[in-house]
Amino acid sequence: MFHGWLLSVLLFKSIITGVSGFAVTTSKANVQVKENAGVDLTCSYSADFGSNARVEWKFKDNSGSQKYVFYDGKPTTPYSNRVTMYGSNLRFSKVTRKDNGLYDCEVSGVNSQFGEVRVTLTVLVPPSPPLCRIPTSVTTGKKALLSCHDMDGSPPPEYKWYRNGVLLPPEPSKISGFQNYTYLMNPKNGNLEFPSVRKMDMAEYYCEASNIAGPSQRCKAVKMEVRDINTGGIVAGVIVALLLLVLLALGIWYAHKKGYLPRMTESRQKPNVVYQPPSVYGGEDDDGDFKQKSSFVV
Repeated sequence: MFHGWLLSVLLFKSIITGVSGFAVTTSKANVQVKENAGVDLTCSYSADFGSNARVEWKFKDNSGSQKYVFYDGKPTTPYSNRVTMYGSNLRFSKVTRKDNGLYDCEVSGVNSQFGEVRVTLTVLVPPSPPLCRIPTSVTTGKKALLSCHDMDGSPPPEYKWYRNGVLLPPEPSKISGFQNYTYLMNPKNGNLEFPSVRKMDMAEYYCEASNIAGPSQRCKAVKMEVRDINTGGIVAGVIVALLLLVLLALGIWYAHKKGYLPRMTESRQKPNVVYQPPSVYGGEDDDGDFKQKSSFVV
């Protein structure tokens, strides 16, 4: 029993401190702070690293790129005017929305000891009025996409859509009174899609962006008209096209009849004629050979 308990304690310790047995911890793994305010990212390590432990901080942004914030005992150039270290903690005198991301505190000892801990920093920025794209006219049976996006909010806002001032539920089939609606809504990216528009979808729409940093923001409401396919206009257009073809044919026939157009026989090239002079000896009955016409006596 004792050996089993001891094994469990050692296993638990290895999970907390890492395989090397040298612990690196933080007092707060998720930090939220308003933009332009100051903040501390904490990092501490066990005495096993020794008094000459080396501490470095790395930053990975939301795109995945990574760079040093504090290296070789000093802040790197982009952070030199607003980052300091006290102990192993990282202090920002002022943060911007570009500081959103993951921060790794890496500790190494003189005998190749190594450990690290990660802190997530979220810079709070209220949303701005979102950019909405709402079609003003669509045809029944066609697809319609309404989009909504805010570039400023941090953390990224979630989106809601309103129809004639009434909040639309993300899943209409699950809400009483909305089962007849066929739209698809994505609260994360702000899209509101109608796979096949119907007359009942004609209404005034607007979008709202919201996050934990500040008040929600809305875009301007736009009315989406839904029109039926103009079958009468299509038929009329076909009839007009046919009439024009008939008139064109009649015009060509009339011009040909009146001689305004060259006839086929006249347009053909005449054969070349070579002039042949009459034979010196020939006459009307000359067949090309000399023949005696009368006799004479010497």
